[in-house]
Amino acid sequence: MATRPIRLQVEPMGGVAAAAGAPEIFAGGARGAVRRAVVIGNGCAGAENQCLGLVRALGLADRFMIYRVIRPTGGINKWLHFLPISMHKLVDRVLRQMFSNDRFATLFQGKSLAQYTVCNDQAFGLSSILEADTKKIVSMVNDTFEKEGLALVVACGRDTISYANSIRCLAPDNVFVIQIQHPRFRLDRFDFVVTPRHDYYALTARGKQEFPYLLWRWITPRKPPGPNVVLTVGALHQADSAALRIAASEWHDELANSPKPLVVVNIGGPTRNCNYDVGLAKQLVNSLHNALKTCGSVRVSFSRRTPHKVSDLILKEFSTHPKVYIWNGEGSNPHLGHLAWADAFIITADSISMLSEACSTGKPVYVVGTEHCRWKFSDFHNTLHERGAVRPFTGLEDMSENWSYPPLNDVIDVAARVREVLAERGWTVG
Repeated sequence: MATRPIRLQVEPMGGVAAAAGAPEIFAGGARGAVRRAVVIGNGCAGAENQCLGLVRALGLADRFMIYRVIRPTGGINKWLHFLPISMHKLVDRVLRQMFSNDRFATLFQGKSLAQYTVCNDQAFGLSSILEADTKKIVSMVNDTFEKEGLALVVACGRDTISYANSIRCLAPDNVFVIQIQHPRFRLDRFDFVVTPRHDYYALTARGKQEFPYLLWRWITPRKPPGPNVVLTVGALHQADSAALRIAASEWHDELANSPKPLVVVNIGGPTRNCNYDVGLAKQLVNSLHNALKTCGSVRVSFSRRTPHKVSDLILKEFSTHPKVYIWNGEGSNPHLGHLAWADAFIITADSISMLSEACSTGKPVYVVGTEHCRWKFSDFHNTLHERGAVRPFTGLEDMSENWSYPPLNDVIDVAARVREVLAERGWTVG
């Protein structure tokens, strides 16, 4: 399997200060070296995977701590997720105090866990994920600064925005804060913002035509990207060449001898901007029956968002087919092994993360359901199509056809840009 090696830009230490003969402390020495990372997640695998992908690309995969923003759950809390997280927690506390001894307590009861155990299939290298607490994170960074040096703070998702912003305000000299996914307004609150190009679709002429004028100010974003913003095509991820080489070895015995071409089918679930029902599953079933004629073997996997009625239909049609294997969710997740060994992919249009990972391999990627996408999701799919990275899946394809394109290198490009910005400060990574 041919994979593209990651070549991260290595900046000279010290910058201008070094050239002027300044002491090492001002020239990217111990105090100017970023040797650790703090990841702030929101419990969404897709969001946290983006943080971890950037941390890996910067060479800090074995030197990070992960914290998770935890919303109250249970009872009425499922209806309060529209609130900012600080207000949600306040409302939850008030309701629990008011109704703690009342027969309506179960209606308002929520849970907030202080610690999360990492699942076995999450390669975080940690035994636990701690609940995010701004003051504790800042204290940890400041108290260990003399020994550990500067910290890279990487956050992703709406609920993490206030935490990342507060950490930067409280420890501006000891951290470099990166917010992944567009924070909606005041991008100057962060040292660096990483967001897909399609998040700026609202500012395009076509985007303005598709949305009412009175609602423009509520659409992300409000202004064009500034100098601290880097735009990507898709989502960041951990499926780099090193990860795929390891996965290729780990899954060799199970996948190496699969009849060729090996086609991997990844099925997600409907979203707000890519809404579909079981009709898309029926379309996929019909097309896949036709494509099986030119497939050596097919491996199907579902995401956590896949509706049961969709997975049940796929299982009913293909669970006994001799060419098809359907992962039942038990045992080790074969996702990285599939990326490493597949000859082609068929992916539902709802998942930007799965499409970004598959398109980073340079292998053929076929998409199902783009006609159900709208707004910035449509813009994302148009971009992939223009790059020649994807084709629509109709079932009439010869799956043995091998076509390629320049792989997406978003995480590599972002890591290189982060190093450049740090070098401008006289800081280095490593």
